[in-house]
Amino acid sequence: MTDLQLDSGVRVEASPVGPVVHPPRPAGTVVLYLHGDRYLSGAPESALVDVHAGYRYSQAAGPVVVAGERLGAGLAAALLARLRDAGDPLPRCAVLVSALLDLTMQAPSLLLNAAADPAFRVTELRRRVLRYAAGRELTDPRLSPLHANLHGLPPVQLLVAGNDLLLDDSLAFAARAARSGVTVDLRVRPDAASLRAEVGTAMAAFFGEVDAMRVRP
Repeated sequence: MTDLQLDSGVRVEASPVGPVVHPPRPAGTVVLYLHGDRYLSGAPESALVDVHAGYRYSQAAGPVVVAGERLGAGLAAALLARLRDAGDPLPRCAVLVSALLDLTMQAPSLLLNAAADPAFRVTELRRRVLRYAAGRELTDPRLSPLHANLHGLPPVQLLVAGNDLLLDDSLAFAARAARSGVTVDLRVRPDAASLRAEVGTAMAAFFGEVDAMRVRP
């Protein structure tokens, strides 16, 4: 992939860790966004190593926030714990969208909300999860950050739909993080369409709130 300049003024740059999108005007914050379930084709440790490399690369460009969806959100949460344990600088905050945070996949919402998304095939995802885990316990915090020590993490926003199959992952993580002293912003929208419509504005508002907390005396 070579650099691409779009008519809107957005520039897409190739990098060792994936595409980098530059807005028309310089922004004060770098968003490291981890997309969907693409990481299920790799191995847990190599996925985390790749994500950590992407985080280090992003730090060179400015203050970083980490965001992700589905398994990407799970990796974002696992990255926070990895950085904390290593004593590395933490991102300003994290945003987890429709997050897959518990690979044991025993949450009641997987059954109760199944009719809301017929395309979400739980059985197939469980098979992929088992291949990804490669024999490790599914409660391993590197796989399932819901089971990690959450103390000392930066502010976390969780965005999810009320009829999402993964709703319970977000609810449980929000409760555990709050009990661990983490600043949590949990937002549950009625359905996937309303969630998609509000993700961008909700994330931007959360970034602003976190920045305000940093400068508040």
